[in-house]
Amino acid sequence: MLSPKWLYDQRGSALFEQITALPEYYLTRTEAAILKDNAARLAGLVPEGGALVEFGSGASVKTRRLLDAGGHFAAYVPIDISAVFLAETAQDLRRRYTEIEIAPVVADFTAAVALPEHLEATPKVGFFPGSTIGNLPPETATALMAHARAWPGVEGFILGVDLVKDSETLVAAYDDSQGVTADFIANILHRLNRELGADFDLSHFAYRARWNAAAARIDMELVSRRAQNVALGGATIGFDAGEAIHVSASRKYTEASLARLVQPAGWRVETLLTDAARRFAVAVLAPV
Repeated sequence: MLSPKWLYDQRGSALFEQITALPEYYLTRTEAAILKDNAARLAGLVPEGGALVEFGSGASVKTRRLLDAGGHFAAYVPIDISAVFLAETAQDLRRRYTEIEIAPVVADFTAAVALPEHLEATPKVGFFPGSTIGNLPPETATALMAHARAWPGVEGFILGVDLVKDSETLVAAYDDSQGVTADFIANILHRLNRELGADFDLSHFAYRARWNAAAARIDMELVSRRAQNVALGGATIGFDAGEAIHVSASRKYTEASLARLVQPAGWRVETLLTDAARRFAVAVLAPV
């Protein structure tokens, strides 16, 4: 199994942007609509003079819905691992939101993150949109939520989660008719070839997305079309025909399974905001 973080080089990030606009990929537009319809309500969770803290902020595109409605915020703390990208985004946000302190933090949000010292006592609400929580193993996801629960002054958390639904809709979202997702997943082999001197022949691997009902997740795999040997990092790796490389997983939740995920971290599901078809949810969590 490979880490999905390897998917996001420049080409991979561009391919993922294409994925978010595909007709089969309902997640991005559905969550955006929920955030738009509930922006004032969600922004209102942050106390007057409080801070919104976001995991994996990227370009903070979705967050701007809340910032537009959050004139009472004292600060916005975007956390991202890409220092250059984060600095550029923060500069843009400062121009647009002149009354809100933009306090970026460069960090891997899967570990404990030290927030700006001068904001430690500030009341704060966490924000983790995009269903990225579903890409994390459950134990990692629970640990992440525990880190957030340990912030001084934390009063709530807003979490994007994709919901369990029919397998046809789920598989189509991760195996689109244009093959963009297949290219995105296969891009990890391009990176291994380019950066680690591997010799994967991409024509010898096929993309497969399948619904793993027992684990309530979509598994994204690259399946060897034939028996073959691949050089990687000075070693030779043998593949049988039909053997799969598990590249990424996207876990889906029900309200009950989400509660089981966050409860050990000290949270409870207070509200679940969904679209009419209950495809996606923005969960409002409160401290236990």
